[in-house]
Amino acid sequence: MFGIIRPCRHRLSAGLHADWLAHLCGLCLALRDEHGHLARMVTNYDGLIISALVEAQSPRAEGRRDAGPCPLRAMKGTSVAKGGGAQLAAAVSLVLASAKISDHVEDRDGAFARRSVALAARRVATRWADQGSATGIRVGFDTAVLTEAVDRQAEIETAVRLGDSAVLATEPAELATAAAFAHTAVLAGRPENAAPLAEAGRLFGRAAHLLDAVEDLAEDEAAGAWNPLTATGTGLAEARRLCDDAVLGVELALREVKFDQPKLVHVLLVHELRQAVRRAFGHGHGPQQPPPGWIGPGPQPQQHPHQPHPPHQYPQGGYQPPPPPAGAPGGGGPPQKPPKKRGKHSGGAPIDGQGGGCWVPKFRVPPKPRNFFFGCAVATYMCCSCQFCCRDPFPGPWSGQPNGSCDCDCDCCSCCDCSC
Repeated sequence: MFGIIRPCRHRLSAGLHADWLAHLCGLCLALRDEHGHLARMVTNYDGLIISALVEAQSPRAEGRRDAGPCPLRAMKGTSVAKGGGAQLAAAVSLVLASAKISDHVEDRDGAFARRSVALAARRVATRWADQGSATGIRVGFDTAVLTEAVDRQAEIETAVRLGDSAVLATEPAELATAAAFAHTAVLAGRPENAAPLAEAGRLFGRAAHLLDAVEDLAEDEAAGAWNPLTATGTGLAEARRLCDDAVLGVELALREVKFDQPKLVHVLLVHELRQAVRRAFGHGHGPQQPPPGWIGPGPQPQQHPHQPHPPHQYPQGGYQPPPPPAGAPGGGGPPQKPPKKRGKHSGGAPIDGQGGGCWVPKFRVPPKPRNFFFGCAVATYMCCSCQFCCRDPFPGPWSGQPNGSCDCDCDCCSCCDCSC
């Protein structure tokens, strides 16, 4: 449920990252305040775009409120999104999460094949669907358009044939996102924006569906599961063309929308959507940098003067921690005094995601794997403390390996200030 728009902190300026986090926290708190703590599990990156669209079309003073301390913010308060935008995002997230769970139950995927798990999942799905509908009514949005789109998806999956266009399979996703995007104009009091936003939402839904299909292609083929690319015989080159066309269409549609604060929406729906396409098709650029707080390993072999790649870099773009600097444990050179602890305003790099003392476990080198039961306990704590969606990167509960949305070379400029 994290979504395809996963902005790396290195691609957002400090101000835009704070705005993005305000919408993420606003969605989480809207779910908690109206539907309880369990509903916070449906917090997702794509859903907050709806909240951002509402705020981008209206003065910020109408869309923010002060929030109390949170462990994920090192027990600091902050300003978060509120009102109709956050409620609409919560309604859409609940209904779509309900549909996703119901789909897993019907397909008997993994643990959902067990009768007890399936019964509990059906109850949760029914509850979330009802809660999402109630919240949608409060903001004037009929969530039936979402449930009808989900129901239509099953009909389309049985109707498409080999040789059909993959776009036929994305129609339900397009209708659902178009309706949600268009309603943001109603909430913001900008009815003239409804038509271009509906077009942007339609193409965003198409891109999201296709990217999800690309990312799941290998797994679906191995499991024999239905995939729109396999069902229609669409190759990756054609899928890439369709995604690029959809991204361009989103950008052109957004140019017709009148925004008061366009920067964050432009970054998420243009720059980050392009990045999602590159990520899905394996066209990343450069090796990843180590996660914040990652401690270097022991001694590394010296590089031969004619060796094309340093020992810690690989031409495939994978990451291996570099050798430690001189004076560090395992490094060369004379021993040096450990650096003094930096203050919070000293401009140093963030340590372990700036999550405060509640973000555990910490990173270890080499990663320390855990057994199944201990990993389950760690995963439960990380889920309850929202580390999977707010901590970037986060260590895997079982593997200890770093995971997260950082897919850039961390040397990119802030494209958020562009005027395109």
